[in-house]
Amino acid sequence: MSILVVEDEFIVRMYVADILREDGFDVLEAGDASEAIRLLELDNTVEVMITDVNMPGSMDGVDLLVQVRDRWPPVKTIITSGRDKPAVVPEGTLFFPKPIVQSTLTQAVRALRA
Repeated sequence: MSILVVEDEFIVRMYVADILREDGFDVLEAGDASEAIRLLELDNTVEVMITDVNMPGSMDGVDLLVQVRDRWPPVKTIITSGRDKPAVVPEGTLFFPKPIVQSTLTQAVRALRA
């Protein structure tokens, strides 16, 4: 099973992916929502998706969460932002402000996978 990290800032995406890999998770990476959707269509092993709120492209992180909830309901979701918490966060989605604390992230992912 794997974790999908969706983040347009390469350094941030690499940091989050490295945290998760160091903790033993298999990680897929996407730079925007469209790439995330393509990965989800190709790989049915994704258990948890972590996405940033603000991303360029066809949809932001909140819109991506709605798409994932509709098409892949078993996928658990976490949304992050270096700005304010979005006004609307889909039910069951965890929110973490940036910078992301390593122990908080790995504990949340473990809990979501349980």
